[in-house]
Amino acid sequence: MLARSTDPIVAIATASGRGAVGIVRVSGRHLGPLVSALCGRTLKPREATYLPFLDADGEAIDRGLALHFPAPHSFTGEDVLELQAHGGAVVLQLLLARCLEAAAEFDPAGDKPRLRGLRVAEPGEFSQRAFLNGKIDLAQAEAIADLIDASTEAAARSAGRSLSGAFSQEIHLLRDALIHLRMLVEATLDFPEEDIDFLQKADAAGQLAALRTQLAAVRQRARQGALLREGIKVVIAGQPNAGKSSLLNALAGAELAIVSAVAGTTRDVVSQTIQIQGVPLHVADTAGLRDSSDEVERIGVARAWGQIESADAVLFLHDLTRAGSPAYAQADADILRTLRDKLSPGVPVVDVWNKQDAVAVAAPEGGLALSAKTGEGVEALRQRLLAVAGWQAVPEGLYLARARHVDALTRVDRHLEIADAQLGAPLPALDLLAEELRLAQNALNEITGEFGSDDLLGVIFSRFCIGK
Repeated sequence: MLARSTDPIVAIATASGRGAVGIVRVSGRHLGPLVSALCGRTLKPREATYLPFLDADGEAIDRGLALHFPAPHSFTGEDVLELQAHGGAVVLQLLLARCLEAAAEFDPAGDKPRLRGLRVAEPGEFSQRAFLNGKIDLAQAEAIADLIDASTEAAARSAGRSLSGAFSQEIHLLRDALIHLRMLVEATLDFPEEDIDFLQKADAAGQLAALRTQLAAVRQRARQGALLREGIKVVIAGQPNAGKSSLLNALAGAELAIVSAVAGTTRDVVSQTIQIQGVPLHVADTAGLRDSSDEVERIGVARAWGQIESADAVLFLHDLTRAGSPAYAQADADILRTLRDKLSPGVPVVDVWNKQDAVAVAAPEGGLALSAKTGEGVEALRQRLLAVAGWQAVPEGLYLARARHVDALTRVDRHLEIADAQLGAPLPALDLLAEELRLAQNALNEITGEFGSDDLLGVIFSRFCIGK
């Protein structure tokens, strides 16, 4: 991987298909000979020049804008050449092929290829070069993919803040404070014969308390950012004809699922991603839960339970018009018992009572009454779903985060909790205290990818950014 990271690379940088503009981008060292072959002239750094892009015979493949960004003032930290042509698939493929051809040709001014080893870039490799060359850190590299994949406006804006370094800056502040505290502890370990208590004099306990307070705020924002990126999976479950499909349609604001008075209409899972205050919720409508002699319906029920087992939250939908029926109540109790057996601990089950428009009966305590038909109570359900997801209104400035970021910050908190206990002990074990601080620092380094060797950095980038 380290050897390949020094190869010059080229790729079509715009999405496949037709468009007004398409971009071919080259990154590597000493691109001057290649620039001359493709453009017929040298280019002023960072200045767009309109000119023909030349083939091997000097004929124009297309005309467009060429930009040359000499190292280190480029996205990748290497020399970068960008050719902005018309966005036809054939034109871009011709330009890509010409780049590879021209790179392999011998430079008339020398006795070696213009750009030895030029190859087509792997997915995400331009961002990887930027990461390896210190132009961006791992959290920012992930933010590029998150910005591209953002499904809501809030997620896109938050990913943009992460890309600009807002999240990384918070992590660096935490790490700097942690390193300072670690230095105090290790100085005490190195000079145990000194009469002066370094830790008390430097208020190490106060520094650790301030660090934990700062960490708690970052963790909270990271959890909210991860929620914006990942969303939660919500499964609507219940007996047949409770109105599950109608509720999905009401939440989505569109007729996605077939609604019928015939029990067992829904045979398969119908899913839709909706957003509430920018938070994506992946809602699944499932078959009515009951025993059936119909083989197709039995398959639908089995799939419903499969969806339920992987849910982050379950809307257990009840029918108010059948609330007084002992048989209906018994069937609901059986479903609830199975839900508790199949769901992971901590997965919330929200009791929702539908068809409030048809009967003047209040929902049982803790339940939420609504009418999927008229929309009454649906907004209250949306707010309940946000609460279940753990969403809290936050001021402008939220950055996007990933589940691995939240996990790393949780481990930092755990290490600092142990360190706090040691620091507060009558005879603190300073070696254990120093080790916990070191482990906390390593967990912070995982977020930004600041580990050390280029080989390891490349592996980490491939795992977290390309493979996702």
